[in-house]
Order: sequence, then C-alpha cells, then structure tokens
Amino acid sequence: MIGRTARSLSLGMVALLGVGTLTAAAAAPEPPPAQESAPVAAKVAQGNQWDVRAVKGGYQLTLRLDAPAPMRASLPLLVVDGRPVGVAKQSANRKTLTLTTADPAVLKARDVRLVWSGDLGKQAAGQSRAIPAPGPTDAYWLKARSAPLLPADPGALGKYKVDTAEYNLGDEAVNLPGLGHRSEVRGKVYSPRGAVGPRPLVIFLHGRHEACYGDPTHPSENEKPWPCPAGMKAIPSYRGYDGAANALASNGYQVVSISANAVNAWDSDAYDAGAQARAELVLDHLALWRKWSTVGGGPFGTRFVGRVNLQNVGLMGHSRGGEGVARAAVLNADRGGQYGIRAVLPLAPTDFARTTVPGVAMSVVLPYCDGDVSDLQGQMFYDDTRYAVDGDTAPRSTVTVLGANHNFFNTEWTPGQSVAPSDDDWSGDAKQAPCGAKYAGRLTAKQQQAVETAYVAGFFRLQLGNEKQFVAQFDGSDARAASAGKAVVRVVSQAPLASRRDLNRFDTPLPAGAVSGKASATVCAGVTPPSGSERAATPTCMKTDDWGNAPHWGAGWFASKTQTVAVTKLAWTGTTGVVRVAVPSGQRDVRRFAALTFRAMPDPAGTPKTDLTVRVVDGHGRTAAVPVSAVSDALVRMPGANAMGLPKNLLRTVRIPVASLKGVDLSDVRAVELRTDRVASGSVFVSDLGFSSPGLGLSAPAVLLPKLSASNVTVKEGDKGTKLMDFWVSMSRPSLRPVSVYAQTNGDLGETVGEFARQLVFKPGQVRQKVSLPVTGNTRDSYDLKFDLVLSKPHNGLLNESFGHGLVQDDDPTPTLTLGNLTTVEKAGVVNFPVKLSAPSDKYVGFSGVLKDGTAVLRKDYTTVDDDGTGTVDRIVTGSIEPGQTTGDFGVKILDDKVKEPTKTFSLVMKEVDGAELKLPRTLTGTITDND
Repeated sequence: MIGRTARSLSLGMVALLGVGTLTAAAAAPEPPPAQESAPVAAKVAQGNQWDVRAVKGGYQLTLRLDAPAPMRASLPLLVVDGRPVGVAKQSANRKTLTLTTADPAVLKARDVRLVWSGDLGKQAAGQSRAIPAPGPTDAYWLKARSAPLLPADPGALGKYKVDTAEYNLGDEAVNLPGLGHRSEVRGKVYSPRGAVGPRPLVIFLHGRHEACYGDPTHPSENEKPWPCPAGMKAIPSYRGYDGAANALASNGYQVVSISANAVNAWDSDAYDAGAQARAELVLDHLALWRKWSTVGGGPFGTRFVGRVNLQNVGLMGHSRGGEGVARAAVLNADRGGQYGIRAVLPLAPTDFARTTVPGVAMSVVLPYCDGDVSDLQGQMFYDDTRYAVDGDTAPRSTVTVLGANHNFFNTEWTPGQSVAPSDDDWSGDAKQAPCGAKYAGRLTAKQQQAVETAYVAGFFRLQLGNEKQFVAQFDGSDARAASAGKAVVRVVSQAPLASRRDLNRFDTPLPAGAVSGKASATVCAGVTPPSGSERAATPTCMKTDDWGNAPHWGAGWFASKTQTVAVTKLAWTGTTGVVRVAVPSGQRDVRRFAALTFRAMPDPAGTPKTDLTVRVVDGHGRTAAVPVSAVSDALVRMPGANAMGLPKNLLRTVRIPVASLKGVDLSDVRAVELRTDRVASGSVFVSDLGFSSPGLGLSAPAVLLPKLSASNVTVKEGDKGTKLMDFWVSMSRPSLRPVSVYAQTNGDLGETVGEFARQLVFKPGQVRQKVSLPVTGNTRDSYDLKFDLVLSKPHNGLLNESFGHGLVQDDDPTPTLTLGNLTTVEKAGVVNFPVKLSAPSDKYVGFSGVLKDGTAVLRKDYTTVDDDGTGTVDRIVTGSIEPGQTTGDFGVKILDDKVKEPTKTFSLVMKEVDGAELKLPRTLTGTITDND
C-alpha cells in the first residue's frame, strides 16, 4: 500500500488505462444474485464494475475487468477519483483487482480505474485515435549519425559448438525469503563444447510475465497461480534468451538462464514487488553451481566439476529481473562476497526502491519504445550509482536503443516465436512515429534480438573475459556492432575512476564569476506537474504530467521522496554567455586522457535543436573550440511528439577527442568553457564534465562497505496523546568517512502515524540513528496499521535490510452492536431496524442478514430497499454505521397495498457482522400494522 506517498500525485499524472466500463457511486446496483445467496460484507460505494466493502483491515476496494489485466513489470495501481490509492493484488485470472486501505476517502468513491505505475500521465483515455503529428526531430533520427563499426562483432558466434541441457528440481523446490511461497528451481544451461578449465558464469533472469498458459481443467476463481493448475503449462520464459546465450557460450562462457514463474505468480503480495525473492533465487542457483562445479552431484554428476569459475560471475536481468539481479549483487556483497559477481546488466529494468549497485561493472539497457516500464526507470540505477561510493573503481553505462520495446528481448514474449500467447507491449497506431509497429524506425523482433545479443554478449565478454576489443562499444563513442544492423543506439558512459578526472558534476551551484554574459546557470532536480505540487528545496528541471518523458526524474514507487539526480540548467538570451569551469592546479595535464566528455540534452521547453561551443583554454591563453553539433547529437531532442510518454528527455554523451584539441598545451589546461555563441537563445541541461579514457577498471563485490539496515518496530496505539515510535537505522560497522542514506515512510499511515522523509547522515564512527514517528492514540476501535520505513540511495554504504516493517496495533475494545425489533405501519415506506453501537469506532461497521417470510410475504408486504420489482429479489439486507457514529441504517421497504389486513410479521436473521461484537445467529422481528 502506498498511502500518503501516492496521494501526493496529481490528477494530471494519472494514465486512465485498462479500465472497464465504470459508473459513479450513485449508479444502479449490480444485477441481483440468486435468492438466498450467501451474505457479504456491506458495500460502502459501488459502480457497475467496482465496489468498496468494509472488511478486517479497513476498506476493500475491488475492480472487476471484462478481460484479464496483463501481467506487467509495472505495478498495478487502483485510482479512486483520479488519485492513486495503492498497489492492487490480482486474482488468479487477473480479472479482479483488490486492495485494502484504511483511507476513508474511498467511502466517497465515484470512479475507480486500473493504472500502471509506468504509465502515470499518459492520458490514453479519451485521446483521439488519430495519428499524432510527427515530432520535430523524427526525420533526423531515421538517419541519425553513426559511428564506426567495432573491429570484432560481439554478436557473432565463436569457435565452440554449444551444448544445451536443462535441470528441474521441482516447482516448489526452494523457499524464497521476501515472498512467503516456494519457488521452482529450473534452468537452461549453455556450455562451450570442448572448452577447458574454469570459465566465467553468466546467469540470466527473466522478468514478470504470465506464469502459465492454456485452459485449466477445473476453472476456479480461487485457484492458486503456482504451480500451474491442472490443464495448464508453465510458460518457459527462461528459454527466451537463446541468441545472447549462444553468442556467449560459443565464445567460451558458461550461461544459465533460470525460471522465476513462482515469483511472478506471487509477487503481488511481496512488500518490495519481489526484488528480494528474485535476488534470493539467483543466489540459490549460484549455490547449486558451487556444488556442481566442485563436488558434482545433482542432474549433471561430475560433468561441470572444475569447469565453472564462481569468482567471475555476471548477471543479466530483464524487466523486474533487472531489479532482481541488482539486488542479488548487493546481497552477495552484504554476505561477504561468496560469489565473484563482477558485472550486472539490467535489461529494461524496474527500479521501485532506488537501490545502488556499487563496486561492480554495470550497463543498463533502455528500450526507447518500452510500453511497459514506459518511464525507463532503470536510468536511475546509473544516476544513483555514479558517485554512490567514493573511490568506486567500476565502470558503468546506459545503452538506449531506439525502436526497441519491452517484450521482444525475450522470444517467449514475442508473437510468432513464443509457445504461449504474447504481444507487442507498445500500443498505438502501427504507423505512428517513432514506435508504431510499421514505422520505419521501429525494430522488428529479430532486429531487436540481434541488438540484445550484441550488447549482452559484448558487455560480459568485456567485463568477465577482459576482451578489450569491445571497450568502444560501452565508452560513449557509440561504436557499432555489425550484427546490430540499422539500430540507432546511444551509450552514456562513466569511465572507471582510474581512467577519469571529474571536473564538475554540475549538481551544485557554480562558484561566483563562473557564469558571464547573457547566460544563467541553475541547479535543478525533479519535475513539476502543471497541476501543481509541493515546492521543492531545489528548483525542478521541467514541467510535465507524464513521467515517461522524464526518466531521470521519475519517482521510485517505494521511495518517491528520495532526491533524483541534480543537473545544471544553462539558459541564455545572447551569444555572449559563458560558463567557465576552472581546472585545479595539479590536474591540468590531461595528455593521458582520450576525451573530454559531459552529458547534455536540450531543454524540453525550448527548441528541439540547439548548440553550444566547447572551448578549452591553456595556461598561455590559447584555445581550441569544438561545436557540440560537430561531435554529438546530444542537443537534438529525441524522437516523438508530446504523447504516449514521448519524447524521452535523456541526457546523452558529448565526447570530444583530446587529440582534436589542436593548438593548446594539453599539459597545462586551465579551463573548460561552455559558450552560447552558436544560437542566439536557448537552454540546455548539463552534467558530469570531465576528462576520461576507456578502461575496464576493477570490479568486485563491495564487501568492505558498511551495511545499512532498518529495524522492525511494533507498538500499541495507546488511548490518548502522542507518543514516539522509534525505528533504528544502523550500520554494520563504523566508517572513517561520512555515510548517508535516504529514509522515508511508505504505506497507508492513516491519521495515526506521522510521515517521515529525510536523508540521514552518519558521521565517522557513528553506527546508529533513530527515526522517531509520532503515533497519535485514541480510545476508538480501529485497524492495525502496517507500513514500511524504506532506505534508498545510500552513499558510501550498502543496503542490507532496506525495508523496516512498522506495525501500530490498535488496543481499544471492539464496540458492541445492539439491534432492535422493528414495529411500523404499512404506509411507512423505507424504515430501519434500530441499530446502536456502544461507542464510536474508527472502523466502518457493516452487518448483514437474510429476510424470512412469516405472515408477511416478500414483495407483497415488504421487500429490500433496492428492489425495483424486476428479476429475482435478493433477500440479503445490509446495514452500516459510519466511522465516528453510533447509529446507522439497516433498512427495508414496506409496501402499501390499500387492502385492510391483520398485523403481519417477518424475520431478519443476522448472518454477518464486521467491526463490532454481536452474538450470532440473532433473529430480529419486523411487525407491520395495517393502515387501511
């Protein structure tokens, strides 16, 4: 549950997607069920496909869809009257979505919709079906600049034949912490035939997709989603990466692609959407391979003894699997680095909790036409990890692939290739630029898979195999693999520390005098929705109601208040503007570096194309000037019109070879200037200026970093006043340098618990900090409140137990419900049985009973309040008492027939009560006195 975090989102940031036909609460009720149907909890509000009911734990919000909701990497949210309330749980057939909240706002719900977290702001509902006008730079990107080909093709098959095998230890072979269910242990193995000695191991982990396909033999709404019900088969998502696996194995690498269907089936119940469970599954497979490669056993006997190097391991994770492998690398370091995980590649990943992955080489693949994780939140892995640890020696990069969607990286998620039904996750007209299926810039499935093979294989061959011929593929120079074909790919790179000299990150204000002429430089972070939001301490970079437009500044769903990357906005109104970055003494000799680099992009509120001059000044005042447009298209807006999450506003690489800086003394560089002399006015964002050279650096588990954990806390609410609920955020050991971490509450806090969102800074030697939350007591019966204290984006530390679980136990007695018999006259119309609560409650008290005829007959003498006289009447009567009240409604309708009759009676047999004490069964009597 997201609670107040989600409530801060504006209506303008909601994508109205995946919605059934919905009505306001005042609409006609659902068709009546069969007579004498089982009683249910009282409805608070309803439409024709949704309702709100009083249940234990608060109010259960249920949305029913005409067709199953897709199983996506993004989180399924229920939105009430335009405001996200929380993450929903899906039924086994995914046609029913439910969540329980203590938020009383749902009592007045008028509209309920399904929205995916990656789609906030897409505004798909109500949009015209006409093809949007082309974006102003679409034509450029169809013929975008290209770099030279790599000297070797990482996607090409190598000298080894590839042997494949599978292992299956059962559908419920291992218990996964963080999931609460058992998982399959199943994998496909790719081995280089004839290779000798221990070889690097690469684990592939697929993402969130349907677990089973086919028709169940005995369909049931309550069928468990895993193991697959009788009549259905498991979807073999783990078999979907043959291209990259074969390319690696044929070049001497061991690859294992593992199945995670159980996690997909159950992760809607997980507090972190399954990241911990996926990480534990990876580590469980590594434990098996440690055994099989040392003492043997299992399905392979001694076949792999001495053949696998567990100290040279890479992890690739697709979709939610990307977050899973990032977490696995951190957990491995937390646990002493028992496996040598040295390289991690999140492929179209989620990043709900803003973790960092220090110490290991990382490359994040971002498909530009991702229709699932549409906000490209994996960008934050790069942004958050760049400077997460002082002295980090590992390289990292992002790889943005134009024309690629989310699903086609896996052949088992691709139409025409998969054994189970699958689809193109990008929606919209087939001819729509730049992502429509028939648009010239869109990659076919096979083209996209060729790009995947080239970059997955190239990354692990570079990082695990030290195959330096692939350095240029990931250094930001955009060198191309021949097998990637026509794909337009843009790489942003942070060279390892030993290979770079940072001049200015542009994340803090520039010193006085650094900006001159008709120019200004302002540090910014985050976005401002047009409909308004809280004012941030740091100015926001752009206005948008669509998080898909702003991958650098979208909020991680479980850590939405954690600061996003800060950059400098350079704006100018003349050609005299200069931003001058001085090079400190002792750092002026740059001859050993290959390039001057920074990240940049045009301001989305400005023109789609702009330019700057980069000028380097030496100690004698001599200069060398290079237009950005001569070396990079970073200042060309990316393709797409302002619709469907496009264009993406992504910082890209400006890379100026040092060798091209003719006429200056490279041993005595005094300043680097950004000059506005090429365009009369404009604005751009800039970040991460420095000199660098390509390099492999040093990659290894960051075992020396202190580990940060949040405690679990349970308190009783109390009867009056406010007390403090104390969490402890602790480090595993003292540090000689400051360590920081963001902490925030996440969950439905109701009116009982106060919010918290702050960066905690640990001074050298300090190992604990207290986070105190105010808890307001009362004497009213209410629900227990469950929520989390989430740690994110650490600096100089690792996340260990990053979710601290909080529980505020209600300690007030449940009030007693008193019911009375009804005596009324025939002309009374709608009347209520007397109901009274012994004390006000914070709960919505609901109760129900079944009408039984006596001398009075249903629909002749009396009926239910909602009976319109058509169809079969439902004999169930529901009643309720609103929170804070002691009386409520429990009504029936008395029918006046204008015929003189004796007094008649009927009964109301109580079947169910929620939120109050009442001994059941209890029979009430209704007496009708004739008025004729």
